[in-house]
Amino acid sequence: MSTRVFVLPSRSFAPRSTAFAICAQCRRSFASSAVLNSGHNRWSKIRHEKGAADAKKNTQRSGFAKNLTLWSRYADGARYSVWAGPESQFAASRRDRSRKERYLERDGSETYKPQKIYSNEDRGLAGMPKANIDIAIARGQGKSSSGVGLEAMTLEVMIPPAVAMVIEIETDNKQRVLQDLRSLVKKHRGTVTPTAFLFDRLGRSVLKGDPEVDEEKFDDVMMIAVDAGAEDVQQDKSGNVVVWTQPHETHQKAQDLSRELQTEIISSEIVWSPSGDKVKLDDEEAATNIAAFLTALQEYPDVQGV
Repeated sequence: MSTRVFVLPSRSFAPRSTAFAICAQCRRSFASSAVLNSGHNRWSKIRHEKGAADAKKNTQRSGFAKNLTLWSRYADGARYSVWAGPESQFAASRRDRSRKERYLERDGSETYKPQKIYSNEDRGLAGMPKANIDIAIARGQGKSSSGVGLEAMTLEVMIPPAVAMVIEIETDNKQRVLQDLRSLVKKHRGTVTPTAFLFDRLGRSVLKGDPEVDEEKFDDVMMIAVDAGAEDVQQDKSGNVVVWTQPHETHQKAQDLSRELQTEIISSEIVWSPSGDKVKLDDEEAATNIAAFLTALQEYPDVQGV
């Protein structure tokens, strides 16, 4: 005799209803739109134009600041002694000449504060904030924006194929600058290695000249410069007179020759001049790499020269 057992399903095993309430807000259908290509997007064009304009502006400001730092370094204390030709004209920035020729005419016998020379209208040529101008002036006097003294040093590098460079630096944070510049050198496939023995330390002054001057007249200019104590005199492609002197005589000789020749000083600086023969670089890729490296150095605030 068999026994059958029937188990009744409990409430927990009862099938549940799958119906649930959906609000009207959730029932709305999704909307989508096609992705536009970059050619149809106005911002894609503005972005590239703005980036190029910003890069150009940064380069102008960097050059303006470095020129101001250089002029501040030649100052007596916190003041300038400005003389640049018979009418004593002072250029706000050499880099801005092609954009707007503007000079401040002053009496050459007087001295002026840098803050007075670079006032509101003058710094507008490069669109540079007053705070940045004050920092550049302080750097020329060996101080940072916080008043801490700056440390001068050099970094010697070699960039492919075999281009030697000496980078002049003034900074209040040596470790940070060395780390940044070594990374930049590595990015451009260069190495940090001694190169100073390939250069001579000389002063170079560029005086405005006449591109159509004949050879005889330039010989007269050369004799005047040599008599004034110049080491060498050359003429560049623009007809300007390039005068080489000992480093400690650079600024004074430039002023003396400016008076003698009755012309203005375009630039006056101490540079590393190659002691050997120069070789033309024909490799286009290497030239592009070096140009990009020099541009990056120019935009770095603590680099004073290359």
